[in-house]
Amino acid sequence: MAAPTERNQDATVYVGDLDPKVTDSLLWEIFVQAGPVVNVHMPKDKLTMQHSGYGFVEFRSEEDADYAIKVMNMVKVYGKPMRVNKASRDKKTLDVGANLFIGNLDPDVDEKLLYDTFSAFGVVITAPKIMRDPTSSESKGFGFISFDCFEASDLAIECMNGQYLCNKQISVAYAFKKDSKHERHGDQAERFLAAQNPQRARPNTMFAATPSETPLPPPEMAAPPQGGYQQYPQMSPPPMPMGPPMGYPPMGGRPPMQMQMQMM
Repeated sequence: MAAPTERNQDATVYVGDLDPKVTDSLLWEIFVQAGPVVNVHMPKDKLTMQHSGYGFVEFRSEEDADYAIKVMNMVKVYGKPMRVNKASRDKKTLDVGANLFIGNLDPDVDEKLLYDTFSAFGVVITAPKIMRDPTSSESKGFGFISFDCFEASDLAIECMNGQYLCNKQISVAYAFKKDSKHERHGDQAERFLAAQNPQRARPNTMFAATPSETPLPPPEMAAPPQGGYQQYPQMSPPPMPMGPPMGYPPMGGRPPMQMQMQMM
């Protein structure tokens, strides 16, 4: 599982926000469930040999990599949700300011559910963040999520503000800027700068889809086994009862022959 000399970038996914206990072999075992893995590479410190919290997984095909992104993104490993996206796309995505505040969250809502819910509206560029108590790790009832464009964030506000998530009505609005307590994201200046960004990724609108997005051809009929199908035992249905079902009177309302003889 050493780092490859030449990597198929289109078939490689970036895996971030990894717990320090995650190893190369564990990452291989996790992602091989999504498709055939060619290589796993986790950059490590030369002295401590500890990884830096991220790695790369190369698949056999681009379709396998796309499928892994759909099913593995935000899956928790050692309690931390992984961030999985295309390696060739990771450095091109810019934070344009399409950052949303999501309030009144149910305690059962985690980062995975938040991602699955809001990624249908556009590309989520960073892992959703739910604010938690530092000692108990319990949710404080609000979080943040960032998109790569304002079209996606506007649509998320329009569709999700006031909707119910885990039986609680949530509020969705643009988050306040870090350098200002009274100014929110989504102003005209940010939208103008975002329009100049040529790098745009496709939104994730499919979850747990098949690795191949093209329709599969109908399966071909297999050749009969040697000796023909006659070598297998023929299954026949059980014989049907001749009389009426148990518990029902006989047809015509007449008593059975045995009863007729007793009545004579």
